[in-house]
Formats: sequence, C-alpha cells, structure tokens
Amino acid sequence: MKQAEKAEWAAVILERLKARYPEPETMLEHQTPWQLLAATVLAAQCTDARVNTVTPELFRRWPGPAELAGADLEELESVIRPTGFYHSKARNLIGAARRVTEVYGGELPRSLEELITLPGVARKTANVVLWGGFGLNQGIAVDTHVKRLSFRLGLTKNVDPVKIEPELMELFPREEWGDVNHRLVWFGRDVCGARKPDCAACEMRDRCPRCGVKKS
Repeated sequence: MKQAEKAEWAAVILERLKARYPEPETMLEHQTPWQLLAATVLAAQCTDARVNTVTPELFRRWPGPAELAGADLEELESVIRPTGFYHSKARNLIGAARRVTEVYGGELPRSLEELITLPGVARKTANVVLWGGFGLNQGIAVDTHVKRLSFRLGLTKNVDPVKIEPELMELFPREEWGDVNHRLVWFGRDVCGARKPDCAACEMRDRCPRCGVKKS
C-alpha cells in the first residue's frame, strides 16, 4: 500500500472508530496525573480491570509521589501483588516517586523527554500520561492492542512499537493522537481480539487486509 493510500485508509479508520467510540477514555481509574502514571505502570502485563481493584488501596496509603517516595518496599509489594511482576513494579514506582520528588519538586514533568527518565516509564506510559493527565499530544502510545491493529489493518509492516509510533504519527492528525490510542484499545478489546477477531462485526471488514489473520 502506497503512503497516499495508507493515509486515506487511516482517515477512514479514524472516522469509523469515532462513530463507534465518540468519547473514548482510559479504563484506568485515577484522580491525578501521578495516579495515572502509577496505574499505567501497574497495567503492564495486567488487565486494567485488575489494576482498578488494586489502586484504591494503593492511593489511599500513598496518594502522591511524596508519600510513595518514603514507602516500605515490602508493604508496597503486598498491595500491588495481584498485578504481577510486583517486585520490579514496586521498585520502579518508588524510584519514580523519589525522582519526581527530588528532581521535579513533587510535580510530574510534562514532557516526554523528562517522563522517560523515571524508572519504569517508557514512551508508551509517557504518552498515556501526557494525554490523559495533561491533554498533551507528544506521541502515540503503542501498546499491545495498537501494535496488533496497526499491523492487521495494514498501517505498518513493523512489529516494533518504537518503529510503529512515528508511522502512526504521520498518518493521523496530531490532535487525534491520544484518542487514537484509546479508540484502538477499545476496538481491540471489543472486536479485533488477539486470538479470535470478530471480523463479521468489524466496521473495517470491507477494506481490512487482515494482515496476519487466517483468511476464511
């Protein structure tokens, strides 16, 4: 698919996703940008629904970076244990809280370059926080759903999120970047699942190349 055709197809995809999800948002429950960052870190290799069962107690005990910076590692691990990989997640959360407190005066930075200096925060998490916490579009969060759908829909031939992101940024208007992530995530959960995509219920079925999907 040539770039012009890909751009036109991306516009169609966006229009159809907007019709299905007119007001997309993250499923992670939070009250502040810091809490969104913490929830996103916990969501790695874990469902948002599971994270939402853990964060009420997490934020009750340590509502912000100042409180979490002084948390006991084992106590934090016991709270976030249900999200999996709790040893590394706890270390990263405390490390990020300390850096925010010591380097940024307790205020979460508002640039991708600064956010990715925090332990446990890569481009995906930074982009989620920038959009969901501050309304800033500095990139597109490429998680497992965005990665899968971008490939299946023919928007990329890459499987590396770092390479996929700039391709998507070129195809979609900047003001749509944050919601492109949300809409693709919701669509990936509702329709285009990893193991069994529901092609019969898909708005894209008339044009989708179904890359990597066994044709029936």
